[in-house]
Amino acid sequence: MTNPARFLDVFRLQFGAAVQEHVALAAYTSARIGGPADIFVTVTSADELAEAMKIIWQYQMPFYLLGGGSNVLISEAGVRGVVILNRAKAVSFINGDPPTVWCEAGVIFSNLANRCAPKAFSGLEWAATIPGTVGGAVYGNAGAFGADMSDSLVWAEVLTQNGREKMTAEQMKYAYRASILKRGEMQAVILSALLRLKNASREEVSAKIKQFRERRKSTQPPGASMGSMFANPAGDYAGRLIEAAGLKGTRIGNAEISMKHGNFFINHGQACAEDIRALIRLTQQTVFKKFNINLKLEVELIGEWNVEHETFNVK
Repeated sequence: MTNPARFLDVFRLQFGAAVQEHVALAAYTSARIGGPADIFVTVTSADELAEAMKIIWQYQMPFYLLGGGSNVLISEAGVRGVVILNRAKAVSFINGDPPTVWCEAGVIFSNLANRCAPKAFSGLEWAATIPGTVGGAVYGNAGAFGADMSDSLVWAEVLTQNGREKMTAEQMKYAYRASILKRGEMQAVILSALLRLKNASREEVSAKIKQFRERRKSTQPPGASMGSMFANPAGDYAGRLIEAAGLKGTRIGNAEISMKHGNFFINHGQACAEDIRALIRLTQQTVFKKFNINLKLEVELIGEWNVEHETFNVK
């Protein structure tokens, strides 16, 4: 990090009132948990995001890019450096064979999927219940109902310190809920994506979205959560293992392992990050002891974790 005061001056000159200091992040996460960001900036276009990143890289500032705020647990100690809230939401549907949709990374993925129905475009129905943004889905290979981003991505436009480039799904090296970016094998920021669609009838697309919504509602709990806590181990389901270990309903503070689905940890109000972290440790230890299976987090731990003297995923 070089000259943080000078960085803040330059950042404010470029982004004005969009730059704030010591902003609590809980309101920007689906779990409603998280301490303050040292510096917080909201960007509203891919070009603004690219400009912010150029300044951040120039001054070697640590950063974290926040989209819809799902699949993350932010520590109460907060995040050092810069948190960028991505609100870049331009969308353009393109008729063709096949049709496609171009969208900026800050677009809410479920909203995009629902916008396809009146245009009679199929292919993204599986995403109609996915929380978070397109950028987060590209980054983590989000999926549901037997489909995932690797099936839909034509290319993603990313920014590296060498400039902009387009990466295909093959170049993203997708695996289950993972990519070359999420694994840390390449440093880049997702700016936009082109997604593959299919021609269909409005009625067909709407019916499929309704079916998926009803299935999701019947199996997953309401309330503030991060989404699926653990990735499913090969040949099994994290939720089944957690239930079989007798952990559903376990509560620490105001955080609880859902009675409806064991892979969801619910904030019942005023739960702190360490409550969730303690439930994570308890779950991993119990499942390993009973079944000799290591549950790996699907959720990312962000910020400074004072109890364990660790810092997670601060780029």
